[in-house]
Amino acid sequence: MIYRVDIDGTICCNVDDHDYRKSLPYVSKIAKMNKLYDEGHTIIYWTSRGSLSGQDWDYITKWQLKEWGVKYHEVLLDKPYFDIFIDDRAVSSIDELEI
Repeated sequence: MIYRVDIDGTICCNVDDHDYRKSLPYVSKIAKMNKLYDEGHTIIYWTSRGSLSGQDWDYITKWQLKEWGVKYHEVLLDKPYFDIFIDDRAVSSIDELEI
């Protein structure tokens, strides 16, 4: 299976001022996603970091994922910003996955 996973508020905390250098990891949620990776699933992290500000968060994001021990196949920073996302395949939390 292919999993496309948001970063902020999903595998790390949200930061109110959008200074993503302050983000702290959710270790148990990262472990769940790493388990899926280890089982052979494709993990693509997808974030809207910088989509409103135009700031490039690529280096910081990839550095954080490495520091946090996150396993993945790809990181995409082209996710559009939105307030509500509706999709027939969406899961609202990693905790909902039966892993």
